[in-house]
Amino acid sequence: MRNGFDNEKYLKIQSEHIKERIGHFGNKLYLEFGGKLFDDYHASRVLPGFEPDSKLKMLMQLADMAEIVIVISAVDIEKNKVRGDLGITYDKDVLRLRDEFMKRDLYVGSVVITHFAGQESAKAFAKRLKKMNIKSYFHYIIEGYPNNVALIDSDKGFGKNDYVETTRPLVVVTAPGPGSGKMAVCLSQLYNENKRGVKAGYAKFETFPIWNIPLKHPVNIAYEAATADLNDVNMIDPWHLEAYGKTTVNYNRDIEIYPVLDAIFKGIFGSNPYKSPTDMGVNMAGNCIFDDDACREASNQEIIRRYYTALCNLAEGKATEAEVNKLSLLMQQSSLKPENRKVTVAASERGAKAGLPAAAIELKDGTIITSETSDLLGTCAALILNATKHIAGIDHKVKLIPAEMIEPIQNMKVNYLKGNNPRLHTDEVLVALAMLSLNDENCKKAIDALPELKGCQVHTTVMLSEVDRKIFKKLGVDLTSDPIKKVGRA
Repeated sequence: MRNGFDNEKYLKIQSEHIKERIGHFGNKLYLEFGGKLFDDYHASRVLPGFEPDSKLKMLMQLADMAEIVIVISAVDIEKNKVRGDLGITYDKDVLRLRDEFMKRDLYVGSVVITHFAGQESAKAFAKRLKKMNIKSYFHYIIEGYPNNVALIDSDKGFGKNDYVETTRPLVVVTAPGPGSGKMAVCLSQLYNENKRGVKAGYAKFETFPIWNIPLKHPVNIAYEAATADLNDVNMIDPWHLEAYGKTTVNYNRDIEIYPVLDAIFKGIFGSNPYKSPTDMGVNMAGNCIFDDDACREASNQEIIRRYYTALCNLAEGKATEAEVNKLSLLMQQSSLKPENRKVTVAASERGAKAGLPAAAIELKDGTIITSETSDLLGTCAALILNATKHIAGIDHKVKLIPAEMIEPIQNMKVNYLKGNNPRLHTDEVLVALAMLSLNDENCKKAIDALPELKGCQVHTTVMLSEVDRKIFKKLGVDLTSDPIKKVGRA
């Protein structure tokens, strides 16, 4: 995959643009940070050249003037809500995020617990934070929010919330996940700052959709694919078009909430500094695309991957028909078919010929390697061995793991651990390679080739176990599978 995004330019102009926005509001800006600050792999996939931690690096350039407020909903604490990508609860992620920020010398001022209605679990979390010398504040449920503007902009609305004490010009408001109440915290602070004579401002930082590229650009369609479960829809910002006569892209939730925000701003300040939802944003990513074709192709591949993921999630009961239908529609709008993913075709052809589960990987040089299930190896284990041999220049006929070593492992799996599937799988093959690498130069070369799998594309003709999926994720491989269940690991 060739690069199409200038990451260094992005770091420079994005931080400068935020500094400029701070200056517009008397040197105090509350910046709502949407999406992931860490490990934004979606952005790095659709904007090749964008580094997964780019937003964090950009923020580090503003470290001297920034402080971070982490927001968590009391409702999410009560429900023990879990981050799907990390498998940890939101309250644990608050502490993880704080640690990650502090490791990078970013100042974390406090934690705000929103939607508070006396939940005992939220009180317990606040006590835990206090023991750790972390400031915490409560923000309450406001009846009729966000439409009851008269109540919201009053001492019984925002005025009832704890005032969050901040000391720096830029206050970055972030959260473990969506629905935490970041925007409400920002607006509440504007109200309470204004009461104290501080004319603070608000801005929103979200990478997608990108406001200054076409509505139906694959990068923006890929965002719709990524949020199919939320049913987000990209739209032309009508407020911006009316105010400036310019076409910009936003999404339905921001456009729908804008009239309410307009009323809240006018209630706080007497006027609204923004004429449109697009005005509120500070995202400069669109200015850093230097190879549009590369970003289009990368985004099209992401749309196909999202489609396959939804199909597999539906088969496992983790997605709805509506989500799959939304992605099918996006595929049609983009004139995409599953066959546009090269590894899908290669894996299907190998599987049809062998009558067995099969897999294919596209390496960085465009070479496609395939594999199938055998008596000794699962198809994914075989794929990793075949791919690393190719990268390391090892003859394909060479057996990295000899059969006489595999058989005792199979005996252990079936006769002692009572397993049904004797084949070696991805994790087991990697452990065996590591052991053999002490005395076998080819095995060492194969292990040294593993980092070259990062960013490669893989497709399997059957759904994989969680263990196999995690191995590919750790290797940085972009994986898709046909929505066909198979007992055991493929």
